[in-house]
Amino acid sequence: MSENETQVSGHCDARFAAVRGAFEENFRERDELGASVAVTVGGATVVELWGGWADAERSRPWERDTLVNVWSTTKGPVALCAHILADRGLLDLDAPVAEYWPEFAAAGKEKVLVRHLLSHRAGLAGLREPHSLEQLCDWELTTQRLAAAQPWWEPGTRSGYHALTYGHLVGEVVRRVTGLRPGAFLEREVTAPLGIDFRIGLPAKDSGRVAELVQPPVTASSAQAAVFAQLAPAAIAALTNPSVAAAGANTPEWRAAEIPAANGHATALAIAELYGVFAGRGSHGDHRVLSPEAAERVREGQGSCRDLVLGAGFEHETEVGLGLWLSGSNGSYGPNPRAFGHDGFGGSCGLADPEAEVSLGYVMNRMGPHIADDPRKTALVDALYSAL
Repeated sequence: MSENETQVSGHCDARFAAVRGAFEENFRERDELGASVAVTVGGATVVELWGGWADAERSRPWERDTLVNVWSTTKGPVALCAHILADRGLLDLDAPVAEYWPEFAAAGKEKVLVRHLLSHRAGLAGLREPHSLEQLCDWELTTQRLAAAQPWWEPGTRSGYHALTYGHLVGEVVRRVTGLRPGAFLEREVTAPLGIDFRIGLPAKDSGRVAELVQPPVTASSAQAAVFAQLAPAAIAALTNPSVAAAGANTPEWRAAEIPAANGHATALAIAELYGVFAGRGSHGDHRVLSPEAAERVREGQGSCRDLVLGAGFEHETEVGLGLWLSGSNGSYGPNPRAFGHDGFGGSCGLADPEAEVSLGYVMNRMGPHIADDPRKTALVDALYSAL
């Protein structure tokens, strides 16, 4: 092995050698620094690979238990919390949010439904008033401002990606129903009983195994500038109020806070297992997390459209289910248009395909410029489906 080659560790069933090949190629051809990928089929782990470095200086090897901030891949587990409550009859997805969170009715939001929060249709993609990263880490302040906020568009009519507000919106409903924020609820109900290595709000004891995120160099092309110029005020608020980047996410304050839209910390296997609950139609091994009917409801399409926040950067319409994105005709989560999942800013991904009984988790620390469909993720998804 040459000194420029990356040592890949773990296991990969022979049938899925193409996934290992794509993972290794990400290091050789796509500037991967440190990463892990995991695949489950029928609930069994068939791929768990890791390699590279957990820091920019390449002084800490990426280990099997290395955690990393997975940005919006966190949103899938947050949606799972809401669906568990709905499955138990404790939350009605067609009820007004204000039924559970009375203050939310302010500014004409009395008819916003819980399903609108899950499907990015609440019109609250970002706050109108300046909101700093420090303020985002303040749960009470952020939820109070969202409750008082006026929607950017008529709720329920269009989707507009709620990049940073999603977790506080869905999460506050979870808190109003259970008394627990989503991180604690998920831990109590799912991750602790099943031994899944996923956190929203990182305990100090785990700080030593967290990978450092590395932001790519900013190369503002004229094409990128043209896309930004097309953004509506709602999109600018969603993506820049506050601005988030690797430097902020590497701080102890970010890691310890509860920002359920963006600061889950996980291994690739943890992502594959959590999204595997959806792929397993509600089951994780012998443990039933959701009824089959509730698991199916997660991918109930809410209408295809050009997303009001992300649309300027996409050539196609997209469709959100009740918490996750459908693969659709563009194949973001493989060739099955009813497969679904969620990407994280810079590259990470969780994927679920109930028809194939397959889930995938991919995490990394060298961020790319993409909000979704990073080439490294796409290579892994393509390789997975070539083996099925």
